[in-house]
Amino acid sequence: MKKRSRTRYAASFKAKVALAAVSEEQTVPELARRFKVHANQIYKWKRELLENASCVFESTRSGDSGSSEREGELLQKIGELTVERDFLSRGLDRGR
Repeated sequence: MKKRSRTRYAASFKAKVALAAVSEEQTVPELARRFKVHANQIYKWKRELLENASCVFESTRSGDSGSSEREGELLQKIGELTVERDFLSRGLDRGR
C-alpha cells in the first residue's frame, strides 16, 4: 500500500482561495469542489487571512531604524575586516 504524501500549497494559491472565500460569491463547499481542497482547509485559510490582514497596513518604518543601525554595524565590521586583510596580505608579500 502506497503512503500518500501531504500536499503543500503555495502561499499565492492559499491567498487566492481565502480571498474567494471572503468575497462570499460562492459557498465554501462550492469553492472546495472548484479548487479541489477540503472545506475545513478553506475555513482555516479564511480565518488566517482575516486575522493577519492588519499586518499589511502596519507601518514598517518603525522596523527600519533597527535594520539601518544593524546595517551600519555590519558595514563598519566589513571595513575593519578589509583593513585587517589588506594588512596581513602586505605582511605575506614581504616574507616572499
